[in-house]
Amino acid sequence: MSNARKASTPEVRNAAREPHKPTKAELSAAVHKTVPDLVRPGLRVLFCGINPGLYTAATGHHFARPGNRFWPALHGAGFTPRLLQAWEQSELLRQGIGVTNVVMRTTATAAELTPEDYDAGGKRLVATVEQYQPRVLAVLGIGAYRAAFGRKDAAMGLQPQLIGRTHLWVMPNPSGLNANYQLTDLIRLFADLRSWGDLSGK
Repeated sequence: MSNARKASTPEVRNAAREPHKPTKAELSAAVHKTVPDLVRPGLRVLFCGINPGLYTAATGHHFARPGNRFWPALHGAGFTPRLLQAWEQSELLRQGIGVTNVVMRTTATAAELTPEDYDAGGKRLVATVEQYQPRVLAVLGIGAYRAAFGRKDAAMGLQPQLIGRTHLWVMPNPSGLNANYQLTDLIRLFADLRSWGDLSGK
């Protein structure tokens, strides 16, 4: 079989793209890794997680842990034409969507982060937004937003502050551990953001 025919075979293509499940040793070692931002100038929206977890760092893909609802919420709200998997994250840039984190340091849980982590992360995030100027920065975690930006009374949704011309929006953490919000709730809130900012990309 020619290389061209191999490349056109779905099973071969998917096997090359889908990462293997990290081992316990790989997860433990992932604490020393970081996950690069997925960003370019002129994004419709830059989604911002709290910080990479071990599974995400081990695979190198944002929101990669099984059970994280970011990808189905994104699709359910109409941001993507199909349900993407974490290892397909580069497809987001074609949709005008990027991903970053408040804190770059990898931890097993966000509870391990310190006030110093959030303070430094907030400053880095402001610099990133000023450089790339997305239309909206959507922070996925109200506690992380409050800590990084010093806004103790911030509520969900659109914020009164801007970074340059970039609007700020706060949304729930899509982790499967966040029992306060079901997938249907997340889809509705993601859709609210998309509708408010006319972020359909059409």
